[in-house]
Amino acid sequence: MPAILQSPVLPTPLAMTDAIFAFPECMTQGRELAALCDVPLLPVHVRRFPDGESLVRIEGKANTAFLYRSLDDPNAKLVELVLAASALRDSGASRVILIAPYLAYMRQDMAFHEGEAVSQKVVGRLLADHFDGITTVDPHLHRIASLAEVIKGIPAISVSAAPAISAALAQSAHEAAVLVGPDSESRQWVQSIAEPLGLEFLVGEKVRKGDRKVNLVVPGIEIVKGRSAVLVDDMISSGTTLIECAALLHAAGARSVAAIVTHALSREEDLKRLAAAGIAPIRAADSTASSIATIPLAGVLADAIRNRDWTASIRSCV
Repeated sequence: MPAILQSPVLPTPLAMTDAIFAFPECMTQGRELAALCDVPLLPVHVRRFPDGESLVRIEGKANTAFLYRSLDDPNAKLVELVLAASALRDSGASRVILIAPYLAYMRQDMAFHEGEAVSQKVVGRLLADHFDGITTVDPHLHRIASLAEVIKGIPAISVSAAPAISAALAQSAHEAAVLVGPDSESRQWVQSIAEPLGLEFLVGEKVRKGDRKVNLVVPGIEIVKGRSAVLVDDMISSGTTLIECAALLHAAGARSVAAIVTHALSREEDLKRLAAAGIAPIRAADSTASSIATIPLAGVLADAIRNRDWTASIRSCV
């Protein structure tokens, strides 16, 4: 198997006046990132009152504050994030950079029915108003080419989880597996993970059969007979598409069907449904606190934030 190439250039360490601030549910991931960046990890404390309001308190100070929080289950988290950013500025931070491995509300980029809010535009503006920069992982964008179109006026960096997932696959028993993207939207992820490893990959297609029926097909699926197949996508939520694709792979004679994704947004009952459909193991990057989120993203995030000059007056950058 070809080795995964590593860059020989070491990123510049962050300044000693910088620090990473992490919310309680992100302390493990924040600790790994802080160690790679050689900066302190400081906690963000959250207290929620019976009426639903939150009290947010930061501990410590930094000139450039990297605020770490993944935005799955986002509604309460967004308010607490803005409060934390305000507290950091009040304590003297000259720059507050958001590190949000999963960035919520990016899927809806247009109003599909009269009266709908375009959540991507609203949340993008909110984040641009309160942060001096943002780094996220594999945002779920449909008709938008780049994150900079959504979050305007500040640096908005999108990094890929592909190197971390490729490394995880290289260390597992999937050396000869066929990687399968369940639908056309997954092509960019499955291709970017398969090619560095020299693995074959397939991509499913949705074929419309009449006005209301859509069938999933996987061109070239016959190559999975007697082989392991690994479903690859940017996220798992309900898992319905993965289950449908797994059924096709099992019917085509796949020896086993596993799944590996960037963002695990599924509930435990959804994961049980996936397992019952013969998908095992199911793994995800640690962009959320899911029970299957075991692949660390600290390396790709550290590269992204260390390779940028955050000491510049970045609010003047577009």
